[in-house]
Amino acid sequence: MEDNNGKGKTRERIGVYVCHCGSNIAGVVDCPAVAEYARSLPDVVLARDYKYMCSDPGQTLIKDDIKEHGLTRVVVASCSPRMHEPTFRRACEQAGLNAYLFEMANIREHCSWVTDDKAKATEKAKALVSAAVRRVVWQQPLQTREVPVTPAAMVIGGGVAGIQAALEIADAGFKVYMVERDPSIGGHMAQLDKTFPTLDCSACILTPKMVSVSQHPNIELLAYSEVVDVQGYVGNFKVKVKKKARYVDEEKCRGCGICEEKCPGRVPSEFEEGLGKRKAIYRPFPQAVPNIPVLDRDNCLYFQRGRCRVCERFCDSNAIDYEQEDRFVDLDVGAIVLATGYDLFDASADMRYGYRRLDNVISALEFERMCNASGPTAGRILMANGKEPKSVAIIHCVGSRDTNYHQYCSRVCCMYSMKFAHLVKDRVGHDTKVFEFYTDLRAFGKGYEEFYNRVQEEGVTFVRGRPAEVTDVPETIDEVGKLIVQAENTLVSRQVRIPVDMVVLSGGLEPRSDTAEVARMFNISRSQDGFFLERHPKLDPVASMTDGVFVAGCCQGPKDIPDTVAQAAAAAVRAVGLMNKGKIQVEAATSMVQAELCSGCRVCNKLCPYSAITFDEEKKVSVINDAVCKGCGVVAAACPSDAIVSRHFTDAQILAEIEGVLV
Repeated sequence: MEDNNGKGKTRERIGVYVCHCGSNIAGVVDCPAVAEYARSLPDVVLARDYKYMCSDPGQTLIKDDIKEHGLTRVVVASCSPRMHEPTFRRACEQAGLNAYLFEMANIREHCSWVTDDKAKATEKAKALVSAAVRRVVWQQPLQTREVPVTPAAMVIGGGVAGIQAALEIADAGFKVYMVERDPSIGGHMAQLDKTFPTLDCSACILTPKMVSVSQHPNIELLAYSEVVDVQGYVGNFKVKVKKKARYVDEEKCRGCGICEEKCPGRVPSEFEEGLGKRKAIYRPFPQAVPNIPVLDRDNCLYFQRGRCRVCERFCDSNAIDYEQEDRFVDLDVGAIVLATGYDLFDASADMRYGYRRLDNVISALEFERMCNASGPTAGRILMANGKEPKSVAIIHCVGSRDTNYHQYCSRVCCMYSMKFAHLVKDRVGHDTKVFEFYTDLRAFGKGYEEFYNRVQEEGVTFVRGRPAEVTDVPETIDEVGKLIVQAENTLVSRQVRIPVDMVVLSGGLEPRSDTAEVARMFNISRSQDGFFLERHPKLDPVASMTDGVFVAGCCQGPKDIPDTVAQAAAAAVRAVGLMNKGKIQVEAATSMVQAELCSGCRVCNKLCPYSAITFDEEKKVSVINDAVCKGCGVVAAACPSDAIVSRHFTDAQILAEIEGVLV
């Protein structure tokens, strides 16, 4: 067959397909005109436009044309490659054409969605098709390869998300290593009193799951431990975990609690948010899992002054070990689930509300512990003077929906604030005045709107407006000891000053303080808000950009308990699916080092964001691990010797693409 210029046999036989994408593309781009233009390009033997190329009929069209017309290259002009490049690659493979002889031009996000000018959009679409056609000529067939998968998973974080993920994976028959940096699993949910909207006891629904983790034959719990290094790639991660010294022999300890009882040291309890005390040797809470105390070296009299050892003398099982040291454990896993949770916004950063400056201004978690029967006040809501409040203000959106701190909505604050209002009415008395200061009420979940109506019926006063400040009453006024909440009620456009006995600040959820460090360790990205970034917000919300690493719970973004559990189960299913395969295919479009050109400067070793490059000391050249490399192109661009080549993104391919745009 002759080429379009009549100069002899065609070197390649390229088929071009222009997608209408319904009206997403065709509403702005003249798709038939683009297809007609494509027919005039060198090496193009066939060009079609079709309404939905990603549909089964559209894919069948490509497969039939490959077979009937002997196509050696395929170009599809449609949406983003992130959406459907795998779809069209698979169609090519099913027709016997190597997947890497396919190229995609994005004429939706780059054309139709960025302008209303049909003429300009059509011209740009033609240019992008021309670029893809010129590029695909230079593309070479690449072969993916398979690597074995280690049939074990690691779950990092022991909150409700980590617990759910670990149990799901373990129930599927795979080994699970759960790593929790605190002495006990349970996370923030273990601190809560009730859960909205059903008002279930948080401990009652969480504790059985915690016990299941400790007793499951497929779960190895590494509490009071931290991940310090991660190497390897999907299916074959090598993780180093530091098990911090408890100074208690876990094999000997029976969890009797006598050491805690006899210990003379008392310090503020982290679990009780500083409202209560704990001993220097302690369990965070009575239902802790594992039920083994940890000795706080920083507050132990023996470690600080060289005397005491009371806990050792009273321990019948001889479990106290002052000589214990941190130890490191190397683990091989095939998949990793990150469920590291969140931090509550520190309300002291917002000086307007007087947190940690004014008595009786408390945080949400402090209020939770105050309401809890096992908390520091045995479930009684008390002011600093030990009396019950007669009026309480609850301020929503502290640290959320605020350009000074976090612009996003934390999703749970409205509902837990209304739960607080109900608890005040229930624990203190129905005649207690409760004021909810809100920006907008967002009762979005199952049963949430009904709970909102219930709280209204209980006599809670809702004031639409963010308070300007919280102040205390001067001593010259009779109501000394009161707090004044000043705000604008935007529903009636009126300033209000409301005296109350207690103010509860409903803080937003924010990324944990070590999120950046964890992201670097696992080579994953973070969103603008600082949470771990998912691969796709709608189509792949549990996977990260690093294959084999999944995210679950509030480390990915604020969410309530039902959504957290659902996402954890989804992440577990993805991990199980990965391990079930036994082998996985590794991307072929990776970088390679041309050893004869490598000078051994090691610039690439430091720049690779995926730690895929090592240095061969014997040959004095860098070596790339194809299984880890993502073909991002960073080192290929930086190599001063031009020794690194990115497969599927060679200089010839990129230059041809640029020429195609400029024609």
